[in-house]
Amino acid sequence: MRRVKRCVRMVAAVAVLAGGVVSVAGSAAGPAVAEPVRPVPGLEWGACPAEGTATAAVREAGVPATECATLRVPLDHADPAGHAITLAVNRIRATKPRDGGRLGTLLVNPGGPGASGRSLAEHVARTLPRRVAERYDVIGFDPRGVGLSRPAMRCVDPEVYYAPPRPDAVPRDANDEQALLGRAATYAERCGSLWAWLLPHMTTEAVARDLDVLRAALGEERISYLGYSYGTYIGAVYATLFPHRVDRLVMDSAVDPGGVWYQTNLAQNLAFDRRHRDFLAWTARNNRAYRLGTDARQTTFAWYAMRSRLRENPAGGVVGPSELDDMFTVGGYTDRVWPELAGAWSAYVRRGDARPMLAAYERHGKQDAEDENGYAVYLSVQCTDAAWPRDWTAWRADMTRQHRRAPFMTWPNAWYNAPCAFWPARAGTPVAIKGSSDLPPILILQSRGDAATPYEGALGMRERFPTARMVVDEGGNHGVSLVGNACVDRHLTAYLADGTVPARGATCAAVPAPKPAARMATGRARGHDRRTEPRQG
Repeated sequence: MRRVKRCVRMVAAVAVLAGGVVSVAGSAAGPAVAEPVRPVPGLEWGACPAEGTATAAVREAGVPATECATLRVPLDHADPAGHAITLAVNRIRATKPRDGGRLGTLLVNPGGPGASGRSLAEHVARTLPRRVAERYDVIGFDPRGVGLSRPAMRCVDPEVYYAPPRPDAVPRDANDEQALLGRAATYAERCGSLWAWLLPHMTTEAVARDLDVLRAALGEERISYLGYSYGTYIGAVYATLFPHRVDRLVMDSAVDPGGVWYQTNLAQNLAFDRRHRDFLAWTARNNRAYRLGTDARQTTFAWYAMRSRLRENPAGGVVGPSELDDMFTVGGYTDRVWPELAGAWSAYVRRGDARPMLAAYERHGKQDAEDENGYAVYLSVQCTDAAWPRDWTAWRADMTRQHRRAPFMTWPNAWYNAPCAFWPARAGTPVAIKGSSDLPPILILQSRGDAATPYEGALGMRERFPTARMVVDEGGNHGVSLVGNACVDRHLTAYLADGTVPARGATCAAVPAPKPAARMATGRARGHDRRTEPRQG
């Protein structure tokens, strides 16, 4: 699943585990059958390393200050007394006491793989209705390899690797293809040379087992969990391995558990192309503002013509076709950015003004050390969770065929994932996702037109969990709760408050489509900014 995330350099090595952790017995992909061999040490909470914008907003909302801690977990859960790594954790505490209405602990994850969950915890604590938030300790964490967890993965120099304009992701000939293939192979080789000891342990199963170590360290018999995007897959693996540890489980924008991961990406290509066509049709409906075409056929021609010209003449010397792809991919996740993207496109094409395009690139396309860290973790998990084709001719055949149907995402997504064809760690077997009779009711929230996690895959997730109920948002955005749809939020709130699940076939109307911006600013417009909002993969 294509996303943008982060890196700098190798920082820390593993330490010898001093405390107890969960013992793993039996099949590596089967449910845990043993309790901790010795008590898991609790977490030592204290002040967070630095106060960001999210933390400040939490305090402004009148909720408790964010606390931070680190948790030691086994590098290899099959060897719990061996080397350890550390996870960064944060908490916004419940204000209700345990004997006065407190419901427990709500862990949150925004997806990825490779996304930090700490800012999402603050967003959830700030955005949930107070009568619900006050009853939960909301816990965020950086999964292994991510952000403030140690070690934090870094494979290349981001200033060099992401220097714009990058090669066009759509190859025109064999030379283009070989250059892009070499770039993918080099990235895989660099990760292998730096992280050979870590890569075999970068799996979703390992993350789920880390989650249970965190549960024990929090002193909870059971936990509640809210996961977005890939975070739903973490939740599904956890519920499969530890069904008796689940209190409430929410999956927002659910991954297809049957397509991990090559097939999931092929499905994503088609869904992103549909969503991009939605954007082009919206632009046509607002032609009075943007003057890019009166119907989708005209705006489609105009967009791809612009992309082609940028190959030879990057906007401002910076935004070439690949940078353009990155920017407009954000529009596949949320229509909130459509006015900004259409405005930048119109200003560039109609007036020759590259400033809005460059401003949009700074907000939505420019990638930095944080993005490279997330990319390194993304590949480490996806390439190791399950086998990918090792024969590039299979990739070429699939992408050539699919590009004819879905030109927006097919080749950019292929190259994003192409290091998996050369990945130095051996791929494993994914956990067989299956609901248990021990599980409580589960809530799935899903938009019908979701590009990143297509609706059909969410149906597959629901089928794996007989106790699951789904609420369908009739729009197309990715991540539908706590972002403004009051109907969706009512279902989420009722479920977290007392376990109420919706009737079968529940739906919510989409939020209204965005309106064209009042003016096309040359600087940064207000609205969606991937750098300041919780990231959802």
